[in-house]
Amino acid sequence: MTSHPPPQAVEKHPDGSQNDTPTEDPEKQTGPDEPNFASRLSEGKSDSMGSAPQPSEEYIECPGRSQYRFNWSESRKWLITVVACFITFIVGINGTAITTAATQINERFNVSDASFPNSYWPITSWTVAAGIFPLAGLPLMETFGLRYGYLAAYCVFVVFIIPQAVCQNYATLIVSRVFSGGCAGILQNIAGGIVSDIWRGEGARSTPTALFIWAYLAGTTIGPVIGGAILKYLYWRWILYIQLIFYGAFFPLIYTVIPEIRAAVILSRRAAHLRHTTRLPYHTPDDLTHTSLSTLVTTAICRPLRMLCTEYVVFSITLWSAFCFGNCLLFTQSVGTVFTTLYSFTSPQTGFVQSALVIGITLGFLASLPHTRIYLRTRARNPERPNHPIPEARLYLSIPGSFVGLAGGFFWYAWTSYPFLPWILPAIGLGLVGFGIFTVVCAASNYLEDAYEKYAASAMAAVAFGENLFAGFLPLAEAAMYERLGLNWASCLLAFLGLALSAAPVVLVVKGRGLRARSPFMGESLH
Repeated sequence: MTSHPPPQAVEKHPDGSQNDTPTEDPEKQTGPDEPNFASRLSEGKSDSMGSAPQPSEEYIECPGRSQYRFNWSESRKWLITVVACFITFIVGINGTAITTAATQINERFNVSDASFPNSYWPITSWTVAAGIFPLAGLPLMETFGLRYGYLAAYCVFVVFIIPQAVCQNYATLIVSRVFSGGCAGILQNIAGGIVSDIWRGEGARSTPTALFIWAYLAGTTIGPVIGGAILKYLYWRWILYIQLIFYGAFFPLIYTVIPEIRAAVILSRRAAHLRHTTRLPYHTPDDLTHTSLSTLVTTAICRPLRMLCTEYVVFSITLWSAFCFGNCLLFTQSVGTVFTTLYSFTSPQTGFVQSALVIGITLGFLASLPHTRIYLRTRARNPERPNHPIPEARLYLSIPGSFVGLAGGFFWYAWTSYPFLPWILPAIGLGLVGFGIFTVVCAASNYLEDAYEKYAASAMAAVAFGENLFAGFLPLAEAAMYERLGLNWASCLLAFLGLALSAAPVVLVVKGRGLRARSPFMGESLH
């Protein structure tokens, strides 16, 4: 069939008559990157009397504005964003809440840490799966839509908490943690996609993205606090029983609030509905040029790995951000080592200490809000793309955050860890590190979104993969590191690593324009 230029949309009245006044251009309703129904649904046309569409001509159908995610009301966008971020927060709790119960779990299953930190396998299995599962799971959403994928992942996540709670051997606990962690990773990745999909424009997207990063980090770091509170009064299995009740109670909220946001999926369903009701061959370009699932999965895995290996920006940001996220998990081990050794804290008490990290992360979130105005002011001095902010401006706050918060906080934590000093001093160091971690991870996410645009999802998938691998395996070295180097020098080593990695945003700010010009991915995304 020959193609035609996109015609004007015709507004239909309920009685079948038409209004000759053209409605607002669908392109203006949807934005330049939003597929519109008027130009993409093909086959047939309605005559001026509202008769049935004829298959030899082109039929025009414009659905209501509510189906265009960019034109949803602010209140609806915020409701979806808050619910998606809330789910990101609570599923992260499952990842780390049982760390405070390591002693009881070891006793129950006869697990020994004498030669290797075997008690950490429940966390490693959960975290590594959270990095791997989305690579294979998210391409399924390209075909079936985000909503159904989100609901399915949440159901599987909840189901696999049951064997964690009732397991009779250590292997069952580890295997069930793999599936719950993998589904949690999918849920968190989809939530990030929801935030970036429904908020249009650099300024509008900044605060929702910061809220998502806060939920992602705070959920992981507050797990030991909640686990410690439960463990103070109940047996370790109750950490999981309570989670099971809690997660199950929120399924109706997810089912009610989270919509389908992928325009291609909505469009395809609309075409299918029209095919069914009119018996005419309505199709979308995506229907006619269907990409196989194997191709989607291959692209979803290979492109992020290729970018990780060939793009300096992706590689450096992955190291920088992965080190930060890895330390969120390392603290679930090192805080117990430091505060038990120096201050004779119990497992629940060491869990409470980690609330300092959450406080620091929250302060980082609050500091990011006014920074958005600084970022937007760079529109006036962007020679490459006038009226667009400079992507590297996303990194401004992360430079002091990384040097002072991340590296400085580690130095503080290292050299205030003495028994003759009050416990609050190393806890303040934890808060500084939490502040630095948030500024780094938030800046990394926003910068990749702005710099890569079209390929931002692949770039962020590479970073998320690195974060989860680092978080899964870095804490396994904690016991040997603190035993051989001592409490002070082990934390100081992490401080020096943080100091070295803090050079990454400086290099990107100074050399960012040249790096973007040489990048084939960033160059293509701008055209």
